[in-house]
Amino acid sequence: MKLLRDTWLIFQRSISLTIHTPAWLFIGLMQPILYLVLFGPLLKAISSAPGFPGGGSWNVFVPGLLVQIALFSGGFVGFALVAQLRYGVIERFRVTPISRTAVLLGMSLRDVVVLVGQALILIALAIPFGLSVDAYGLAVTIAILVALGLTLAPTSYVIALQLRSEDAFAQFINSIAIPMLLLSGILLPMSLAPAWLGTLAAADPLLHAVEAIRAVFTGRPADPAVPLGLALFAVLAVVALLGARRAFSRAVA
Repeated sequence: MKLLRDTWLIFQRSISLTIHTPAWLFIGLMQPILYLVLFGPLLKAISSAPGFPGGGSWNVFVPGLLVQIALFSGGFVGFALVAQLRYGVIERFRVTPISRTAVLLGMSLRDVVVLVGQALILIALAIPFGLSVDAYGLAVTIAILVALGLTLAPTSYVIALQLRSEDAFAQFINSIAIPMLLLSGILLPMSLAPAWLGTLAAADPLLHAVEAIRAVFTGRPADPAVPLGLALFAVLAVVALLGARRAFSRAVA
């Protein structure tokens, strides 16, 4: 019960800070919206090309944008932690009885709520363009994004705890995020890629999130990509949370 109470307190504090700066919610959406408006229409011309998945170009494209939001929304939250470390916020937790695990969980849950909010806004904006999604597809998408957020945010916090510098953090995250983004097939499906590139992309976890969401968006709920994506990120979320819990316990001990 103490863990739940402490987590709720940290979540309330974190979400309150977000509410007081709502611009960040929309800043994180700017790049995906630009892709939606300026790049999405180009896909109609190639949607009939061999290897391009069926189900409509928008239903193929938007899942990639949702994963893009998750990557940048969850992967870059460590910037805020670096600032908190600098101003002694994390240090002050040393003299409080609050659970160290709750600090991690409360901030990560805030990040997931922001991610889901951004995803729902993007889906709503994409519907007039031609996106169609049913309740099952939306539920699976939210589940994958929650697991993805609980993987990326704790990992980002651990990296921030180790580096403690915005400059070093930015270079490190970008060196990882850009290759993962390119190999995930967010803009164009990897079914269009040559065999060697497809083999390389298969090692990218983000590809499996994109493929799972695409499957439910394009009317293929029984596609093996769906349980694979769900199971993979459920496991990765648990691993990330356990690893981050250990790092936070040491940092705030």
